[in-house]
Amino acid sequence: MQQNGEQMIIAVASGKGGTGKTTVAVSLALSLPNVQVLDCDVEEPDSHIFLNPVNEVIKPAYTLVPTVNYDRCDYCGKCAVACEYNALVVVPQKEVMVFPELCHGCGLCSLVCPQDAISEVPREIGVIKAGKSSDGSVDLVYGLLNIGEVMATPLIDQVKAELNPEKTVIIDVSPGTACPVIAAVQGSDYCVLVTEPTPFGLYDLRLAIAVLRVLKIPFGVVINKAGIGDRKVYEHCEKEGIPILLEIPHDKRIARCYSEGVPFVQEMPEWKERFAGIVDKIGT
Repeated sequence: MQQNGEQMIIAVASGKGGTGKTTVAVSLALSLPNVQVLDCDVEEPDSHIFLNPVNEVIKPAYTLVPTVNYDRCDYCGKCAVACEYNALVVVPQKEVMVFPELCHGCGLCSLVCPQDAISEVPREIGVIKAGKSSDGSVDLVYGLLNIGEVMATPLIDQVKAELNPEKTVIIDVSPGTACPVIAAVQGSDYCVLVTEPTPFGLYDLRLAIAVLRVLKIPFGVVINKAGIGDRKVYEHCEKEGIPILLEIPHDKRIARCYSEGVPFVQEMPEWKERFAGIVDKIGT
């Protein structure tokens, strides 16, 4: 892992939604120099609301799905048997049914087809948008998944492909512990887990911790809305030896900024030093 403020990849995640993950990701980005934000919460990206990017570049994102050449197909069914995701069903001597929403684009069906009857064609799944924050200090890339798409991972991978290795990269991760979270945090040097001091916050924090330990990604905790709930999150972190990187109080001024789509570090600049201090703690 990079040390002492050098360029690194920091994922910002949370076990549950509504903990303030994007607030932390955006505030951290605005508190550091030479930063790129990758918003990988592609089903509901909202970093752009706070960073207000200008000069956006928009490009479609695609995944590959199979198409069948019936002049060659003999309905042997090997493609359907090979598919781990049940994205193909063969009706003997009649049809090969393809379910594109289930397809993971792995290409195995075309490889196992003995008649070379299957090829892959692109299917649009969403868009990728890129721009600079309104003050020009932060590069932002985010994905927006098409309505009705059931798999976010292919779009997350394409957003991460825009990563700039010459910048400190902040990845805004979707809530939860499912496949989109794993796809977003993989390859990170460190993960900041945002939680709240409530029983719900602790329950989901434990799930997120378990995932990161399996992935062997170092992590620490930011406690948002400090002052509500109880002390069990603090007790758990102390028991498990998990560093608490920062506490953000339950403050009406911060809530007001959030409701207006304004990063609170811009209205309360003394917090920039505190967020920048997270990187110093990560490097120690």
